[in-house]
Amino acid sequence: MFPMNTRSPLYCGRFLLDMQRPRIMGIVNLTDDSFSGDGWRGRADAAIAHGLQLVAEGAHILDLGAESSRPGAQPVSVQQEIDRLLPVLQGLAGCGVPLSIDTVKPDVMRVALAAGADMINDIYALRAPGALELLAKSNAGVCLMHMQGVPQNMQQKPQYNQVVQDVADFLAMRVAAAQHAGIALDRLCIDPGFGFGKTLEHNLQLLRHLEMFTVTGLPVLVGLSRKSVLGALTGRAPSERVSAGIAAHMLAIVRGARILRVHDVAATRDAVAVFEAVENTQ
Repeated sequence: MFPMNTRSPLYCGRFLLDMQRPRIMGIVNLTDDSFSGDGWRGRADAAIAHGLQLVAEGAHILDLGAESSRPGAQPVSVQQEIDRLLPVLQGLAGCGVPLSIDTVKPDVMRVALAAGADMINDIYALRAPGALELLAKSNAGVCLMHMQGVPQNMQQKPQYNQVVQDVADFLAMRVAAAQHAGIALDRLCIDPGFGFGKTLEHNLQLLRHLEMFTVTGLPVLVGLSRKSVLGALTGRAPSERVSAGIAAHMLAIVRGARILRVHDVAATRDAVAVFEAVENTQ
């Protein structure tokens, strides 16, 4: 059996998510320069329809991102990010699942929370000035992720003493900072940040030893969908990495992951259903 999370449910704004079972986070990408080629920038109606389709396919959470974080991506302004994000956030407000906002900017977080966002998914782990204080005043869930460097330089020779321990230590410090700011543990999940300032071997070590992150009792989020680590292993383009992503995410579940951030919701849902059926058979 996969490890059981001791802190359940996860409080996310309007919702409580039971973390005894794996949960699927569907990606709604509102950029035009995504590595996976699935951006919906400037097409709010299409993005809303895509989000609703992901819910119909089995997504338990939707993650809306309006600024690319692929290696080498350039930042966009606060206003650009808000303009891309707000119509889609408002259009999906009644979709029936928590709405997560993938952003590093406190000004964007503030607008999104006021518009009804249920969670903030921050690749910078709330290190921007004012981010901790802002989230402490809300009831939103928070995902704290590890990233070495920033998207512009994170893949330029990333180095660690011991990658698993280094990432675990960083996340422990960010969890402590969140608690100190007044963010309750039952609002937090953590993400080791696959592909964010890691080599192929770093990513494989993190996946191999993912249980190390579950000892916190916090839900562990894993996002390997279509990423370059899968391309390096299979030689396939991003759109052709569905099968590899399923394999990687099932390995993550076995090692304790509770939230899978994916592009391919229906395929992931089917794989999780088979996994759970086998694991629950006495």
